[in-house]
Amino acid sequence: MTTKHFKDQIIDLDDLDSSFPKEVIQRSGVNLNTCLHCLSCAGGCEFSNNMDFLPNQMIRMVQLGLKNKALSCSGIWFCVGCNTCSIQCPMGIDISTITDVLCQIALEKGIVVAEPHILKFHEEVLNSIKRYGRTHKLEIMFRYKLYKKDWFSDMGVGFKMLTKRKLDILPSKISEPEEIKKFFQKNRMDNYAGQ
Repeated sequence: MTTKHFKDQIIDLDDLDSSFPKEVIQRSGVNLNTCLHCLSCAGGCEFSNNMDFLPNQMIRMVQLGLKNKALSCSGIWFCVGCNTCSIQCPMGIDISTITDVLCQIALEKGIVVAEPHILKFHEEVLNSIKRYGRTHKLEIMFRYKLYKKDWFSDMGVGFKMLTKRKLDILPSKISEPEEIKKFFQKNRMDNYAGQ
């Protein structure tokens, strides 16, 4: 067994997957091989302090074929898809699309999710869209809080949102809910919506 260091961690070189970079490039439509590793992406990311690996480091893991390492890191789950990193990138790499693809592959492969609370929140958003055709924020937060068993940590924000009419008490529904159901079935999103 040959090992190498990557960000102070030992990597088993026998676990390398040479087809992994091609898979990510094909699924994302993004040429991640143009990354200069200049760290501009991390400088613009509001969440980089919470990540175990910075965006360019995640790209480097993919480039090297470190599939298990890339799919099990928490950084892919912290990405909110705001594209600030892509705007900062001198090569215009769509990093949020890459992290989204990594999350999809991790779910498909049954990799243990590094940030299960984040995944649960995404599932609640998808479930809301599936039920009503749009998000019902109050229900999403209620279900998420029920899952986390954390009722009071941000209750003040919730009350402010209610008083400013940013949270609807009752969900609104779209006129053609069957279209949303078709969308979920066509895109096989039931697996990601926790139902």
